[in-house]
Amino acid sequence: MTPPSLFRPGENCGVATRAGRVAFIVDAEDYFQAFVHAAERAEHSILILAWDFDSRTPLGVDSTGKQVTIGEFLNRLAAQRRGLRIRVLDWDFPIVYGTDRELPPTLGVSWKPHQRIDFRFDDTHPFAGSHHQKIVIIDDKLAFSGGLDFTNKRWDTREHKPEDSRRVFNGDSYPPFHDVMIAVDGAAAEALAQVARERWHAATGRRLKPVKARKDPWPAELAVHVTDVAAGVACTAPPRDDEDRGVHEVQALYLDMIEGARKYIYIENQYFTSEKIGAALAIRLAEPDGPEIVVVTRLLSHGWLEELTMTTLRTKLVRQLRAADLHGRFRCYYPDVPGLCEGTCLDIHSKVMIVDHEWLRIGSANLSNRSMGMDTECDITIEARGEKRVREAIREFRDGLLAEFLAVPAGEVAGEIERAGSIAGAVEALSRGERKLKALEAPELSEAELAVAKVGDPGAPILEGIVRHVSPVRTAAAVRRLPVVRAALAGIVVVAIALALVWTKTPLADVVTRDNAMEMARVFADKWWAPFLVVALYTPASFVMFPRWAITMTAVIAFGPLEGFVYAMSGVILAAIVTFLPGRLVARDSVQRLVGARLKRLTQVLQKRGLIAVTLVRLVPIAPFPVVNLAMGAMRITLRDFILGTFLGMLPGMLAATVLSDQLAAALEDPASVNVWLIAAAIAILASLAYFGQRWLRRQPA
Repeated sequence: MTPPSLFRPGENCGVATRAGRVAFIVDAEDYFQAFVHAAERAEHSILILAWDFDSRTPLGVDSTGKQVTIGEFLNRLAAQRRGLRIRVLDWDFPIVYGTDRELPPTLGVSWKPHQRIDFRFDDTHPFAGSHHQKIVIIDDKLAFSGGLDFTNKRWDTREHKPEDSRRVFNGDSYPPFHDVMIAVDGAAAEALAQVARERWHAATGRRLKPVKARKDPWPAELAVHVTDVAAGVACTAPPRDDEDRGVHEVQALYLDMIEGARKYIYIENQYFTSEKIGAALAIRLAEPDGPEIVVVTRLLSHGWLEELTMTTLRTKLVRQLRAADLHGRFRCYYPDVPGLCEGTCLDIHSKVMIVDHEWLRIGSANLSNRSMGMDTECDITIEARGEKRVREAIREFRDGLLAEFLAVPAGEVAGEIERAGSIAGAVEALSRGERKLKALEAPELSEAELAVAKVGDPGAPILEGIVRHVSPVRTAAAVRRLPVVRAALAGIVVVAIALALVWTKTPLADVVTRDNAMEMARVFADKWWAPFLVVALYTPASFVMFPRWAITMTAVIAFGPLEGFVYAMSGVILAAIVTFLPGRLVARDSVQRLVGARLKRLTQVLQKRGLIAVTLVRLVPIAPFPVVNLAMGAMRITLRDFILGTFLGMLPGMLAATVLSDQLAAALEDPASVNVWLIAAAIAILASLAYFGQRWLRRQPA
C-alpha cells in the first residue's frame, strides 16, 4: 500500500507536483559546469534569482574549452542569440555588504551587461531582511535550485583540498566551500519557474509570460539520479502589507518532516539557530523510540558579528538538544580538514535535510529564524512514497555526502551504517583518517551573550512591525519615485560606499575585532584627539549602518561611563544635525510622498507636537536614523526642538547602552563582577519607555 503524501499545498508547500528527471549536484565545480552546458542550449529565456551575483565569478571552461566568468559568458550568449532574453534578479544589499560584493552594474564601473540582459535589484524585502532564493530557470523546462549563487569564493571541488591553486578569486585564495543544488525538469521545473516569475513581478512590477521552447535544455553532461518522482516546492516570504501574513511553507514542511521521521534525520546547514525547529527536534529526542538526528554544520562563522550572534545562538540550541537527548541519538558535527590556515574551515553552506530515505530536501532556507519568516526562500523536496528506486537514490545521495566529508568511498559508508546500525556509529568508525567529522563544541553561555545574540536572527520583520503599530495605514514606500530626494540620497550612498570600503578593506578591518577591543580602547584613550574622533564617528556610522552601540561601548571602555556617555551623546546629536539640515532643502510635499501613507500620520504628529513628538519618535525607531532626521528637517521642525527632543529621546537608550557597555567592560576584566540585575533594569526601563511612547503616538489624532 502506497503511503500518503506529506505535501499539503497551501500549508507546507505551494504546490505538490512531479519531476520528470532529477539530478543532485554537489559543489560549485559541477554546478557551474552543468549551468554552462544548459545555458548554451537555451532558446528563449534564462532567468536567474540570486542573493548575490558577481560577474567576475569563474565558471570553468565553456564548450570551446575557454575559461570564462559568468559575466563574459552571459554577454556572449546574449550577443550570439537575438531571441534569447537573460534576466538576473539580485538582492539589493545594504552598503555594509558592499566590500565583499561587486559594485552594481548600474554604476557603470564594473560589468556592463549586454542590452538583452535585464539586470535588476530586489529591494522589496523588509528592513534587515533579504532576497535569499537561488533559482535558475532555462526556458521554463529546466530548473536549478539550492544554496549556490554565481558569486565569489564559491567555486570548489568535492575533494575540498586544503590548498588548491584553482580556488582563487581576484588573486586571493580562500578556504574550501561546500554546497548542494538540485536540477529538475517537467512539472517541477514549471512550478519553480512560476515561483521565479512571481518574485520578478514582486521586485520589478513587470510580469513575465511563460516560455514555450522546442529544444530540451537538459545537457547530456548532467547525470540523472532518479526519474518520475513526487516533488513539493516550499517558500518563505515576509508579509507584504498589513493584511498579509506572509508565506511560511518552509517552516511548516520542516516541522512535518521532523514529525514524520521514524529512523533518522540527516541535516546539513550553514546555520542551526531556529527556535521552532529546535523545539520540534527536542520533542523527538525525548521519545524512547524516536529517530536518530545528525547535524553537519561549519565550525566557524564569517566575521566577529556573525560569531557574536549566529554562532552563539547555535551553541545555545546544540546545548538544549544535548540536554534533551535522553537516549543518546543526537550528534552535531563539523568537517575537519587538516592543513587549513588557522581561523578557517570547510565552509558548509548547503541546506539539506534527508529523512528515512523517504524525503530529500534541497534549497536556500537555512535552519535559522530569519529563513522561516524574514527572507524570501525556496526549497524543493522529493518524496519516495515507499518506492524502492527513489529510496535507493536518496540513500546513495546521503552516503555520498558523508563520504565526501570522511574522504572514503560511498560504498564504505553504506556498509558501515549497516554494520553499526546508525549514522553516528558509522561516522565515528570512519573518522579514523586525516579527514573526519568532529563533534561540535558547545561551551556554556552567559545571559549577556544570549541577550546580544538574539537580535541577529529575527524571525519576522522588526521595523515594519513597529511602523504598523504606530500607523496602521497600508502603503508601499515611494523613495525611488522622488527625483529630488533620490539625488540627495545618491550623494549619501556614494559617501557610504567609500566609508564602508575604508571600514572593511583597509587595515581597520583587522583592528576592529572583539579580541583586541580592550587593548585598543586603552591605547586610544591616551590620545588627545580621541574624544573628537569618537564624537565624529557617529555620523559616518549612521550612513553605513555600523552599529552605534559599538562606538558607545568603545567610548565607555576607553574613558569610563561618565565621559564615555558625554562623548557618545555629543556624537549622536552631531550625526542627527548633519542629516537634519539637508532636509530643510526638501519641500514638505516631497517628504510626504517620501514617507508614504504609512508614516503620513507620524509626520502630522511631528508638525503638531514638536518637541514631545521628536522625543517619543526617538524612543520608537521606526525608520533608519538618517531618514528620520531628513524627514524631520523637511517637516520644518525647529532646530531647538529637534536637538532637545533628540537629547531627551536618546537619553534612555544612551544611558542603557552606557550601563551595558560598562558591564561588558567589567565582564572582559572579570566575568564574576557582572551585575545581571543592573543590566535587566536598564533594558526594562528602555523597553517601558519605548512601549508607552508607542502607545502615545498611536493615540494622536491625524
